[in-house]
Amino acid sequence: MDHRKVRLVRKDRIGIIIFFSRLFLGGIFIYASHDKILHPMPFAEIVFNYQILPDPFVNLVALFLPWVELLMGLFLVFGLWLPGAVLISTVLLSVFFTTLIFNMLRGLDIDCGCFTVSAGPAAGGHMLWYLLRDGIFLLVGIFLFVSTFFITIRRDAR
Repeated sequence: MDHRKVRLVRKDRIGIIIFFSRLFLGGIFIYASHDKILHPMPFAEIVFNYQILPDPFVNLVALFLPWVELLMGLFLVFGLWLPGAVLISTVLLSVFFTTLIFNMLRGLDIDCGCFTVSAGPAAGGHMLWYLLRDGIFLLVGIFLFVSTFFITIRRDAR
């Protein structure tokens, strides 16, 4: 196989992986925003339970964060303003992941409120599951970040 064809095949495969990663992460953000948008008061209670934000900011975060998640999800799915959407979504995922680690280190076992605002009974395994799941989401976000800001730049430079 010709050297140029091999390079094109690799770019096509990476492009397909990037596309499906965008769809996956965008779908996650859209799905995560739905229940929080419909039920802002229970979500505010979940945000409060994290015990990180000052009280005046809890309601603001509970009202605006789900809409930011929805917009980021739509932008990722439809490929709109990708550099900004990828950057903001990766920052959000990093904050979510760091917040989970912070609360685990403090010994708090809280319902993360990631996909639903209906609080179930907290069990010791919840936080580990949230950490694993959000860690996978963060890895996908980092992949999209690197492919958007570094691989694309290198391709354009050639």
